[in-house]
Amino acid sequence: MTRREFWLPRPLFSLFLAVLWLLMVNSFSVAHMLLGLALGLFIPFITRAFWPEQAKVRYLLPLLRYFLVLMVDIVRSNLIVAKRILWYPNQLTPGFVTYPLELDDDFAITILASTISLTPGTVTAHYDSDAGTLLIHSLHVTDEDELVSQIKERYERPLKEIFQ
Repeated sequence: MTRREFWLPRPLFSLFLAVLWLLMVNSFSVAHMLLGLALGLFIPFITRAFWPEQAKVRYLLPLLRYFLVLMVDIVRSNLIVAKRILWYPNQLTPGFVTYPLELDDDFAITILASTISLTPGTVTAHYDSDAGTLLIHSLHVTDEDELVSQIKERYERPLKEIFQ
C-alpha cells in the first residue's frame, strides 16, 4: 500500500461523498463544502479495512461493449415484459432456473447477478458459492437451457474476458 493509498484509499468515492453531501444539504456554503470534504476523506479512511480488493479490469473495450449490450437488453426487456403483462398475463410461466457459473471472481459474479436483476423479467434470488450456481427467477420461462445459454453468451463470457 502506497502512502497516498493509506491516506486517500478511494479518491473517487471521497469525491462522490463530498458531492453527495452538498446535494443532500442543498447548500453550497464554504462550511458545508469543508464538511463534505471532511466526510469524503474520513469515511473511506475509517472503512478501508472492510473494502474488498479492487477489481482489475483487464480490457476496457469489452467493458464498454458489455455496458452497451446491457443497456440494449434493459430497453428490449422492458418492452417485452410490458407486452406480456398487458396483453398476455394469463400466459406467463414464471419459474426458477439454476444457473451454473463459470466465473470464479467474486466481483465478476456480483456484476453478473446484478446484471440479471437489472434486466426486467429476471432476478437473481440466491448465490450458492459451494455449488457455483445462481438461482434465477424469471417471469416467463419456456426453455431453461435457452435462458442459461443467453446469459452465458451475452453476460458471463464477456465478464470472464473483462475480469479474468
